[in-house]
Amino acid sequence: MNKKSAFLMVPALAAGALMLSVSPASAAGDASYQATLGPINGTGASGTVMISLNGSQATVTEDVTGLAATFGGKPYPHVQHIHIGAKGMCPTTAADTNKDGVISTTEGAPAYGAIGTTLSTSGDTSPAAGTDLAVAGMGPTYHYERTFTMNAKTIAALQAGTAVVVVHGLDPATLSATAQKEKSDLVPSLPLAATSPALCGPVVASQMAEMPGGAPGTGITHTAATGTANGSEAGLIAGGGALLLAAGGALAWRRRLAAKD
Repeated sequence: MNKKSAFLMVPALAAGALMLSVSPASAAGDASYQATLGPINGTGASGTVMISLNGSQATVTEDVTGLAATFGGKPYPHVQHIHIGAKGMCPTTAADTNKDGVISTTEGAPAYGAIGTTLSTSGDTSPAAGTDLAVAGMGPTYHYERTFTMNAKTIAALQAGTAVVVVHGLDPATLSATAQKEKSDLVPSLPLAATSPALCGPVVASQMAEMPGGAPGTGITHTAATGTANGSEAGLIAGGGALLLAAGGALAWRRRLAAKD
């Protein structure tokens, strides 16, 4: 190997070191998202959702409180979903087009879209399970955590910032006399209250490495995305250091070659 070709190898090695410094999590496609759930239809409820993706494997952690407590003398089943394909927003009161005092699921759809993934407690997570009360969250306050394979359309909506988490189920007693008599727009055998939205929150990319302490009283620590802005900056800093070291080595090598000449 001649002196010139040996010298040219050093910058190439430095560039390789910079490429290797990129976060492995970024290369693997890991990402984290979060949503703060706010009340719809006057529920006064609240909640938080964390979604961690590793390829197509999703871990969804959710804590909600203040929802309707009972339905037919049993814990109230709250069907819940990640909605996709619309504006990535929660509806305002203007969405109540029939003026019955309730934003139904279909009235809210122009804002949050159709079901992309059902956040079921077991089994199917596709839109087909969207109204299955047997796999819904139960009662006024609950903790949900599940790992499952997420479909490509929902992942694309998360990445595009158009995904919205919606939790359904209202207390019929809080509705107007007109709305109490109405049937569900999704399942006509159920009352309107059963499937109308109670909580809603747009899903955004998580910028925190860790949510301190997790949700109150759950003992859960939520881990957010690696490879976010902070992770990328760390990778670039590390790569920059490797590049400087390699450049320093190249300069020293060149001086030694010049001395021999």
